[in-house]
Amino acid sequence: MAAPRTPASSPWAPLRHRVFAGLWVGVFFSTLGVWMQTLGAQWLLVETPNAAAVVALVQVATTLPMMLLALPAGVLADVFDRRWLLLVVQGYLTVLAVLLWVATVTDRMTPWLLLGFTFLLGVGGAVQIPTWQASTSELVPRAQVRAAAQLEMVAINLSRAAGPALAGVIIANVGVSAVFGLNALAAVPMAVALLLWRREPTLTPGGRERFWSALRAGGRYVWHDADSRRILVRLAAYLFPAAALWALLPLAARRFGVGADGYGLLFAALGVGAITGALVLGRVRRFLSTTRTLTVSGAVMALALVLLVTVPSFAAAVVVGVAAGVSWTATISTLIAELRLFLPAWVMGRGMAVYTMVFTGCQALGALLWGLVAGWWGLTATYVICAVLSVVAVVAGLVWKVADAGEHAPDPVVYWAEARVSGDPDPDAGPVMVTVRYTIAPDDEADWLAAMRHLRRSRLRTGAIRWELYRDAEYPDRFVEQFRVGSWQEHLRQHEGRLTELDRQVEENAMRFSDPPVTATHLLPP
Repeated sequence: MAAPRTPASSPWAPLRHRVFAGLWVGVFFSTLGVWMQTLGAQWLLVETPNAAAVVALVQVATTLPMMLLALPAGVLADVFDRRWLLLVVQGYLTVLAVLLWVATVTDRMTPWLLLGFTFLLGVGGAVQIPTWQASTSELVPRAQVRAAAQLEMVAINLSRAAGPALAGVIIANVGVSAVFGLNALAAVPMAVALLLWRREPTLTPGGRERFWSALRAGGRYVWHDADSRRILVRLAAYLFPAAALWALLPLAARRFGVGADGYGLLFAALGVGAITGALVLGRVRRFLSTTRTLTVSGAVMALALVLLVTVPSFAAAVVVGVAAGVSWTATISTLIAELRLFLPAWVMGRGMAVYTMVFTGCQALGALLWGLVAGWWGLTATYVICAVLSVVAVVAGLVWKVADAGEHAPDPVVYWAEARVSGDPDPDAGPVMVTVRYTIAPDDEADWLAAMRHLRRSRLRTGAIRWELYRDAEYPDRFVEQFRVGSWQEHLRQHEGRLTELDRQVEENAMRFSDPPVTATHLLPP
């Protein structure tokens, strides 16, 4: 049975929290600066030899760090204080933006130097985005997490619409260097909001995690947690065909014989739809579950892709663009909010980092693929193919549903008894083998094995690197569960802060079949 949904909140409710409101404004200006800087970099390179290839590399230099570094950045967001991490990133971005401005003003800028600066700025964004996304759940009450995700989409789409337009006006009247200078100033609101944030220090059970073990632990959690995995798969299934909408939009506009102004209007229609969707989604969510919301928005995207290449008038295409924008925001904000509601605090940054990697990667790879397909078969065939894939994703989503997050946060629950060991093991000793012995009546065996499949996922997502189940060859009603953990310190984290109420329910459901009760032992390296 699906968990009860968290009650829908007013779309503006998160802005009543001073820290969230300040950081929301900071994210808007920071994203605005990124869009301005991207357009400025592309404009500065249009007169260079091989301009088409070099200009395309600007987008590559912006997105590549996100795909490569988002997960390590998520580790940093979970291991270190997020406020200080964001402050360091803002300082780093400001220094780079100032250096970029100085190099441009003094005519020392070369194409490769500009691409290098763009890449380094992308590195800062790769750290900033998952850290900010992981911070949202601690800035607003759980009931307002969905509304906060919708407001973030408003900020992103406002900056996406205003940034290029504003940069174009500034470049035409002042020059590219002014855009780079404003990008440096765009980091100031975020820095001020961070300085005003008095974040309560959080204690990590077992001390600060080491980087590589934390990286592996985050990957294991996302891989073995069914809810997180379904959200990410649904995100990829939606984004991959929908990427054609943004990538081929200039071609869709050219179909109607309009110029740059017409393309800008069609792009603006997507932005208006995205903002509208963010503002109305809170009310819609009072009546629709997560699955129904994703189904409706996916169907709207499929229909919009077909209509953009079949409607006879440009005015109709603008209306279709608004509908596509609503679908985009409804899907993205719903999935990111549900992921935040499902993830425990100890792995929030890493989970949001994987989300960022999927989001960026699907758009980048989708844009590349659909551009090639459009070159081979034409725009209409490409959009129809993408529409069909969107319908397939909708149908698959009705079978493998994304559950609604419950009202209760996945807070840590300490319910394991203290490990019975002789002495005080070295924290780095490992691997550690934990064995649990069960005695199961033959009539209960099938139900118990079904419960153990859920327990296996619980062990693996909270720290185990291997899990196995054996039957005693001499006594067929006796079973031994074994799971291996990388180190004693990693196992203590399971004892002290990684398990949640859901893990306890899963474990109790499996252990209730054992008569006599289970016994557990810990095996350490000699």
